[in-house]
Order: sequence, then structure tokens, then C-alpha cells
Amino acid sequence: MKLYIKNMVCSRCKMMVKTELEKAGMQPVSVDLGEVEVKETPAPAQLKQLEGALNELGFELIDDQKSRVIEQIKTLIIEQVHHTKGQSPLKLSALLSSKLNYDYGYLSNLFSAVEGSTIEKYYIAQRIEKVKELLIYDELSLSEIAFQLTYSSVAYLSSQFKQVTGMTPSAFKALQGSKRRNIEDI
Repeated sequence: MKLYIKNMVCSRCKMMVKTELEKAGMQPVSVDLGEVEVKETPAPAQLKQLEGALNELGFELIDDQKSRVIEQIKTLIIEQVHHTKGQSPLKLSALLSSKLNYDYGYLSNLFSAVEGSTIEKYYIAQRIEKVKELLIYDELSLSEIAFQLTYSSVAYLSSQFKQVTGMTPSAFKALQGSKRRNIEDI
């Protein structure tokens, strides 16, 4: 049986969820970002215990189809931005459509209706957070960051960064990253 969990964004999240599944007496077959497969259908008491434990950790069980699709969109974008090196051969719209087996128009309308923002704005916000992270690490130049995150140019990255944050990348770097946000808060 598959369970869908909101706010899983990293490998530590997967470890925490796996631990809570085991504490609730469930046997996880696989634990991926936003999606867990358990060996047997859990009893209502197990689900209630799991739901309480997950809520305390900032996660949430998702039980309706639209919320699952929204969470899958977010998970795919987070994987693409934060966990994939280099450029995907597909545009974001084609990637989402192929992975989720829905028309992009439907996904876009659903996301906008539920989240009050567009998929594109969410994607940009994730990319800017990744830029902030890389700026704080101070291991890559701005041109290397632009290349890694598939921006067409440093000027475009800087322009988008300023539009979203209100400051240039160098001004942000001077602040030592005090304006970073958690991925799940975006």
C-alpha cells in the first residue's frame, strides 16, 4: 500500500519517516520523497499513531488525490533543483507531464487553484533558495552557479535573484545568508 506524505524534502526526512513507520509497526518496502510503500495495509490505529508522530515532525499524511498531485509536483521540482546535477533534457512542463501522466495545463491550473501561486513561481523560488545555499557555501563563482542551475547567463540569474529577494547576489552574500528559508516553507 502507498502512503503520501507532505513536506518530505531530503534524505534526513526519509530516515525520520522510515523510523516513525517502524515505530508504528509498519514494514516500509520503499521510502521516497513524498511517497512511502508499506508491505501490508496498516490498521486504523497504526495510521492514527503514524499521523500524530509525523505531524509532530512537521510532516502530514495526504489522503486526497488533488493534494497528492500538488505534493508530487513540489517533490519533482525539489528533486530537479536541489538533488539533480546539470540540466534535464526536458522542459519543466514536459518533465512534470511525463512523470505524473497529466496534461501540463491541468497540473498548472490545479497547482494555481490550490496553492494560490503558479508552478513557475514555485520553481523560481526553489532555484533562488539553491542559489542562496551555493552563495553561502562560497565554493562556486556566480557563473558556475548559473551554469549548474541552468540559467542562460549570470545576468539573468542576478536579475531573477534581485527580483525575488530585493537584493543582488553579492549583497546577499555580504549578509552571510541571514535570509535563507527552509525548503518546506517555500
